[in-house]
Amino acid sequence: MQQLAPILLSLVAAGLFSVSILVLHQGLRHADSESGSLIQISATAACYWLFAPWLVESWMWLTTAAAIFAAVGLFKPFLSANAALLSVHYLGPTPTATLAATSPLFAAVFGVFFLSEHLTMPIVLGTVAIMGGSIVLAQQGRGRGDATLPASWPLWALSLPLAAAFIRAAADSFTKYGMFELPSPYFAGLVSFSVSVIVALIFYTARHRRLPLMGRGHGNGWFVLAGVINGVAVYCMNYALKLGDIIVVIPLVSASPLLTLLLSVFVVRREMITRHSLLAVLLVVPGVIVISLGK
Repeated sequence: MQQLAPILLSLVAAGLFSVSILVLHQGLRHADSESGSLIQISATAACYWLFAPWLVESWMWLTTAAAIFAAVGLFKPFLSANAALLSVHYLGPTPTATLAATSPLFAAVFGVFFLSEHLTMPIVLGTVAIMGGSIVLAQQGRGRGDATLPASWPLWALSLPLAAAFIRAAADSFTKYGMFELPSPYFAGLVSFSVSVIVALIFYTARHRRLPLMGRGHGNGWFVLAGVINGVAVYCMNYALKLGDIIVVIPLVSASPLLTLLLSVFVVRREMITRHSLLAVLLVVPGVIVISLGK
């Protein structure tokens, strides 16, 4: 049961991240992504602070782990998300999603060389399968009007989605490292998102932008809802990192694009089953099973 818990928590986190993405998509019909990101991060931080009086003790702020969690908040999610947005601008959604699928690979490197985790053949095969399924899903966007590749793009732009994937993997690795000293998934999320809000506000106001208007008529409630769901998802992922290895948790969480597709097909009814999506299912599902059984 102890080995099963991080697997189940990882899959729950993947499902919640998928729901959060669909809710964000609704919000983007009413506001721009930069404002939506600020509202979402702020809502997530507010959720963590809501229960902090009962779950956080004062001595926690004086630990090395608190500094590590704060450092994570400097880069994730604000910096990684903006690197991904720039990548979409220069490369287009398809190559961005394709290269972003390398996040489990970076996580494996951090897990083995930084956290001294043991990489087994089932985990390798499952990780490769999930990455392959994510890449196949990314290719599904080709040819659609909203996913057309730019006519030309600079070579350095390839570093943007890779940087986003690297930052996410590094942040998760340092979060797990910090929990060796202070095993509190809640405190890890609280500190990281609190710092992320400050970073996001600095960049937002530095561009002389007015803070987003709240209210029913502005559609920002979708971003608040996405932030709440995202907060629960991050807590589940952090708890999975506390109980299990990063080389297991991150590939499973990375299955969220497939779950997003399935929700879009059967719940929201915005997508249709295609050859790419069927192939992705045949890759990701066995990949998840192999990792689960291999561990």
